[in-house]
Order: sequence, then C-alpha cells, then structure tokens
Amino acid sequence: MIELSESAASHFRNLIASQNIAGLGIRIRAVGAGTPQGDCQLEFCEPNELTGSEWEIECEGFSIYVHADSVTALDGASIDFQRDATGGQLSIKAPALRGSAPSADASLIERVRYLIDSEVNPQLASHGGRVSLREVTAEGIVVLQFGGGCHGCGMVDVTLRNGIEKTLRERIPEVTGVRDVTDHASGAKPYYGRRTG
Repeated sequence: MIELSESAASHFRNLIASQNIAGLGIRIRAVGAGTPQGDCQLEFCEPNELTGSEWEIECEGFSIYVHADSVTALDGASIDFQRDATGGQLSIKAPALRGSAPSADASLIERVRYLIDSEVNPQLASHGGRVSLREVTAEGIVVLQFGGGCHGCGMVDVTLRNGIEKTLRERIPEVTGVRDVTDHASGAKPYYGRRTG
C-alpha cells in the first residue's frame, strides 16, 4: 500500500526514539483528498490515540497508521527521506491523493473549477489572493469573485485579463470570457493599492 524507503524508516525511527514514549508510531492522513489542494499530514501517534479503524503498516521498530478515510487516497504512495547539509527533506508522493483532471466530456463547470483550483489559485496564493467561481453562464462567461490580497488590488484587471481569462480560454475552448463581480472598494488588504483621483 505505502512504500517506505530505508532512509525514511531510519528517519522515523530516530524521531520516535527521541520522544521516549513506549509504542509511539506515526499516523498519516490525507487532507483535501481528491482535490488539487490534497496534502498529507504526519503526526506522532501514541497507542491510546488509536481508534482501531486505522490500517497498520508494521516497520522495523515502529508502525505507521493510515487513517481509515485516507486509505484510497494514499494507496501506492511512497515516502522517502533525502539527507542534506541542513538535515534533510521528507517527501511523500501519492499519485491518487489529488485525484485526476476531469475528462474532456466532463461538464464545463467541473473543468473550469479544476483549472481554477489546480493552476490559478496556487499562483494567486503567492500574493495572498484567491478567486472563487460563482457561475458559468450559458454563453460561456466565467463569473469570478476575488478574495484575500486580490480583493481591492489595483492590478486585478491585469490579473483577470492577462492571467485568468487567457489561461481559461486557451485551455477550455467553451469559455468565451471572464467577469469579475467583486466589490473591490471594500477590499481591506490588497496586494497592490488602487490609485485614487
């Protein structure tokens, strides 16, 4: 189910030994499984914290407990640890964690939402912003609402036309345009302030 490299197993053994708690293990769960934001959460797990519904993976000297709701999303996952000058980097690759892109015959809304969640919002997040899909009209107009650092941002029109609209129209031919319905005057912490006067 989950493949654990020897370097990752050694890393976990060292972490567990440093805690000095009998029977301590590692619990792993999928967070946001099936979405482009899917991620893994790792934590120590004492024996009295187990519910009995976890899947146990016995390793040399410790166990990994997979949260029952995460079994499907973490099937085929691999965990590795690469040592470096600053200590090391733990990496988890879980092919099923984030689901897959909708097929070409999925609804227009599904394809637009997936593209916004998987590509547009991660880029906006670098400026503390995000965008939410409000609707897709019968004419193919994608109606969006901005939030975070994009709410009231002086560059939102550039982001909308040269970034979001361009991406959506190139990738999804049925999209004919994009419209912003955000009340930008009420934005409290825009990434770029708007010019007045």
